[in-house]
Amino acid sequence: MISFNNTPQNLRVPLFYAEVDNSQAGYFSQTLRTLIIGQMLPSGVAATNMPQLVSRTDAAKEQFGVGSMLAAMHAKYRANDAFGEVWCLPLADGAGAVATGTIGLTGSASKAGTLSAYIGGDRVQVAVAAADTAAAAATALAAAINANSDLPVTAAAAAGAVTVTAKHKGELGNDILLQMNYRGAAGGETTPAGLTVVITAMAGGTTTPSLTAGIAAMGDEEFDFIICPYTDSATLDALMALMNDTTGRWAWNRQIYGHVYAAKRGTFAALQTFGVARNDQHVTVAGFETGVPNPAWEYAAAYGARNAVFIAADPARPTQTGELVGILPAPGPNRFIQTERQTLLNSGIATSYVGGGAVRVERAVTTYQKNAFNQADPSYLDSETMHQLAYILRSLRSAITSKYPRHKLADDGTRYGAGQAIVTPSVIRGELIAKYAELEEAGIVENAKAFKEHLIVERPSNDPKRLNVLLPPDLVDQLRVFAVLAQFRQQYPASN
Repeated sequence: MISFNNTPQNLRVPLFYAEVDNSQAGYFSQTLRTLIIGQMLPSGVAATNMPQLVSRTDAAKEQFGVGSMLAAMHAKYRANDAFGEVWCLPLADGAGAVATGTIGLTGSASKAGTLSAYIGGDRVQVAVAAADTAAAAATALAAAINANSDLPVTAAAAAGAVTVTAKHKGELGNDILLQMNYRGAAGGETTPAGLTVVITAMAGGTTTPSLTAGIAAMGDEEFDFIICPYTDSATLDALMALMNDTTGRWAWNRQIYGHVYAAKRGTFAALQTFGVARNDQHVTVAGFETGVPNPAWEYAAAYGARNAVFIAADPARPTQTGELVGILPAPGPNRFIQTERQTLLNSGIATSYVGGGAVRVERAVTTYQKNAFNQADPSYLDSETMHQLAYILRSLRSAITSKYPRHKLADDGTRYGAGQAIVTPSVIRGELIAKYAELEEAGIVENAKAFKEHLIVERPSNDPKRLNVLLPPDLVDQLRVFAVLAQFRQQYPASN
């Protein structure tokens, strides 16, 4: 007897009736969404702590304020991902202090030239005429900084010194790098003769906004790429709680999944110390050199976006070599060398490198390093592993919930009629094997024969309305190392 969903069995009114059932027609598809977390300015009109869809950077500036951290993150994200669905979670500054720094000028220009100041990764240039005093040059530079409303700072000139003040309160204001002539003489940037410039780094910014209200507002909405500019312990602990496998987004009963991307500036020693103190498979922290001009929030946005583009295309392919568009590399002597990057990768810090003049993703490892017994454990080393697992579980969930949403359950061997909406452990086992074959063809998993051998589908005796499944997927790996032993000869012996 065929099982209908809606058509009753006792119909007597003639003649033709038809109901439509799409349970066998569906196929797995997903839209991967990004959530960018950052601070907004009072000039923005958005409600704080409420995620909202923001497609265009112009809209981000309107919503969060021109020159805001969140608008800048959106711009950097869009420079690296022009297609993905982007949501933003705006935070208010809180009760912290603002960071300040100075660009101090002395002397007088002996010939005409150009001042090339960098506020983070943005260049501000002003023309200097011969005989211009330091005070005049400082006044012009402050005016040029203020004229660029997208910058994260404001400026004021007095007695030859330009005081630069972060627009946002908070510790991240200290991460705004001030420098002159980043590109050097080879790039046409030199301080006009007769003028001397002394930089006082940004400092004095304190506190970080709380994520508590924003996390609560996220609810159960799915965000596969969560980009966070903060790497303080309180924030990362809050994100760990948000994502964890027991009660968080990766818990059995929530199945929301997703991955967090953040970035941190530091010396090799500081980043290594930071990395070994964390242990969370759901967070990737991209470490970058002190000489990188861009602030941490822009680096995080670019790093997260580049990974998002590649993962959306194929969750199993490595994201290495991806260019971070809009991120300026650190000067050569300041860049981490290979042995340092090796140590950072062993310490839970994701790395980048410079190739072809561009900053590129090297390996987006997670901060997970040890198991519950404090023993080294590489099982969650790479962020791609987390995205593969999410893809597999969502794909299987889609198959089961689409094809068997209202089925009866019976033991194997039950003699039921054709067309009955009924399943047995063997039916579900066959469904999982078939789905695994599809995933193997898509290059997400491998070794279908071993999967079939180790797959268990059982109907527990203490709950006949339930099926338990031991699912043993073998994830396709990423090509990370190609090792060659060049065992040369002066000459091969003559063959016999």
